[in-house]
Amino acid sequence: MNPSEELKSRLASCPLVAIIRGVTPGEAEAIGDAIRGAGIRIIEVPLNSPEPLKSIEILAKSLGDEALIGAGTVLEPADVARVKDVGGRIIVSPNSFAPVIAAAAAAGLVSSPGFFTPSEAFEAIRAGAHALKLFPAEAASPAVVKAQLAVLPRDIPLLVVGGVRPDGMKPWLEAGAAGFGLGSGLYAPGRSAGETAERARAYVEGVRG
Repeated sequence: MNPSEELKSRLASCPLVAIIRGVTPGEAEAIGDAIRGAGIRIIEVPLNSPEPLKSIEILAKSLGDEALIGAGTVLEPADVARVKDVGGRIIVSPNSFAPVIAAAAAAGLVSSPGFFTPSEAFEAIRAGAHALKLFPAEAASPAVVKAQLAVLPRDIPLLVVGGVRPDGMKPWLEAGAAGFGLGSGLYAPGRSAGETAERARAYVEGVRG
């Protein structure tokens, strides 16, 4: 399965991406299990977390083919190879820096860069992006998504990231969003696996309801 097909398959199963910023290697497996148990099948560990590559390695080994594991906040092309070396298969960025996107695509990894304007979106697609992450969504609206999707390629999933609540996803989906990235509403440093699981279930119920 190529990166684009794998991403779309995971999103079809559950259109949510867990962003576990601040997770430590010692708790990564428990937090990952909690998220997977709730039904979420894409997990990213931002590279500004403590020992992020170790956490990615632990998650990739413990969850195997049950989830798509990778890194967020990837800012430099050199980090793409490091993520791949520990088993990561998705590269997420807050921006649309073409060298990172191209490095991920060339390595056979899923590339999901951040964007805010149509210009950034088309530059990211040209560089090889498999999905687009509208960020920060707090500064946009479902109407913005609908307008952008009128010109963006329909085969490139658009994910909404920033300020997403379990009870606030329906308008974005109606506008054409393909899924959501979940940050501190799902996980924050120090939050237990049990509470993370509870929050994950609420998001899954929200997106399916």
